[in-house]
Amino acid sequence: MPSHRYILGLNTYDHDVSACLLRDGEIVYAIEKERITREKHATGFYRDVIDYCLDAEGIALDDVELVVSNCYILPVPEMEDRLVYQDMPGFLPEYERADASKHPLYRARNGKVATISHHLAHAYSAFAVCPFDEGAIMIVDGVGSYRSDVMEPFPAEDTGSPLARESESYYSFSGSKLECLKKVWMEPDRGFLSDEFYNMPGLGALYSRASTYVFGDWNKCGELMGLAPYGRHGQIRPLMEIADNKLSVPRWSPEYNQPYLTDPDSKWESHPSMRHWEDLAWRVQDDTEKVLLARARWLRETTGAKNLCIAGGVALNCVANGRIAREAGFDNVWIQPAAGDNGIAIGCAYYGLLELQKQPRSFVMKHSYTGRTYPDSDVEAATQRSLVRIQTSAVRRDNICRDTAKLLAEQQVIGWFQGGSEFGPRALGNRSILADPRKPEMKDILNSRVKHRQPFRPFAPIVLAERAHEIFEGDGDSPFMLIAKPVRPEWREKIPAIVHVDGTARVQTVTEDTNPVLYRLLLEFEALTGVPVLLNTSFNVKGEPIVETPRDAMACFLTTGIDHLILHDTLVSKTSAHRIVAPLVKTYMEVATLVLSNVK
Repeated sequence: MPSHRYILGLNTYDHDVSACLLRDGEIVYAIEKERITREKHATGFYRDVIDYCLDAEGIALDDVELVVSNCYILPVPEMEDRLVYQDMPGFLPEYERADASKHPLYRARNGKVATISHHLAHAYSAFAVCPFDEGAIMIVDGVGSYRSDVMEPFPAEDTGSPLARESESYYSFSGSKLECLKKVWMEPDRGFLSDEFYNMPGLGALYSRASTYVFGDWNKCGELMGLAPYGRHGQIRPLMEIADNKLSVPRWSPEYNQPYLTDPDSKWESHPSMRHWEDLAWRVQDDTEKVLLARARWLRETTGAKNLCIAGGVALNCVANGRIAREAGFDNVWIQPAAGDNGIAIGCAYYGLLELQKQPRSFVMKHSYTGRTYPDSDVEAATQRSLVRIQTSAVRRDNICRDTAKLLAEQQVIGWFQGGSEFGPRALGNRSILADPRKPEMKDILNSRVKHRQPFRPFAPIVLAERAHEIFEGDGDSPFMLIAKPVRPEWREKIPAIVHVDGTARVQTVTEDTNPVLYRLLLEFEALTGVPVLLNTSFNVKGEPIVETPRDAMACFLTTGIDHLILHDTLVSKTSAHRIVAPLVKTYMEVATLVLSNVK
């Protein structure tokens, strides 16, 4: 039996550290560090994600032919040299330094290791695994590589200083060949310490600037998108404009003098600035849609392409994606499910395969279930721990989909754990919390009992792919929950829990070949209710990563208002003892955390 050929792609050091392992040109495993360490958007060294992929495949690092990495701050070799003599705990905390210094990939200089620039990696993550032989590519994010570090040739007229940073990149592709058509640069800006990014004149940078203004966090762009429909049209002047394909981003003005400030005595939702924040969210979302739509139309006219691939953090804006799909003139739009920097690992791996090893494209990313599959023994271990057995009953069922559908139809909230975890920020039916979309109050139930997030944020539907066109406007599948579609008027009162205030929903279409268990669950629910739709949200609570292991799932189940937990074909339910034991366990854990935090 011939041995397999392996390539490893890595996103390193800054947010969303991740790894992707290719076996013979196909993604076999991909994981984000946050799922392992339980620290959201985890930064730092990459040993955890490498070990996860290698252990799942049962190989050693020596079995990997090629390792390709990216760090958007600096080329990885330079980044690692600087980390030797600079104390940068945000990128390499003290507790990881010893592991890093001993790792064979750290500061490695050999033919087995390569590094590439940021938007190039995003571009490969988009087109290399898409279903099209040729087409165009949009890459838009917050900030990419320095102009001096960009590796691919780009048009000479797209000028900038060596310290300008990538903001937007546009490409065409045919087969494995990639050509850069346009680069949009952001020049560095003056600022306090490290806040220059927020003042750079770029589309993604501006969206992050607005996110910081409203939520106090640059990485709350999804929340900003959800808040936007509540804003009043035209109350705030445009924050950016595009004319003749040239973007203009005026400097942030002192008139925006109501920024988010932490006040422990007041609720965010009742803050006197709420109306202003809603209006600003509407404005930045509307500006973003207009700019992206103009860029997409230009790209269509310039290339004549029928197919469009999208990646970069801004590609997570499903409302803008929906407009591009409907209005830009492309026949087909495909969006990388890990469009943010977690997906950089995929791009790095495929750059190694296609460009460095000169192999042909042969793999289509039809799903994002790239985590390892946990054996039933791990499920049994998670249910048999002493503190769990006291609070729960666990029973294996012959028809878990039928039994779960019945519970859902009875308004029970279900934690759903199946197969390998999803790669990217969306729970797509393997690490999901599921509920009945027919009751409008289900949204408030989930927010109060489980998710603990802002009430304006919508929940998304999963739907049988062949039935989607009956319920949502627009053709085309949406397997990765990255396109918002209008809900047809006759369905809005039937599934109110997943309809946003603007009448849209962030749809995930489910097919039998990509997720047969979830597909069967939808069929069973439809048989009981006549509705081929379920409410789907990520299996986590606010501020925590999506669960990865059966044990993670059990911990979330026991500490939230989830009614039942499905682990493969095992139904876990809380017993009457849970009400007594859970507060005691919580108190114990709080005391233990306090004691440990005071240990010198």
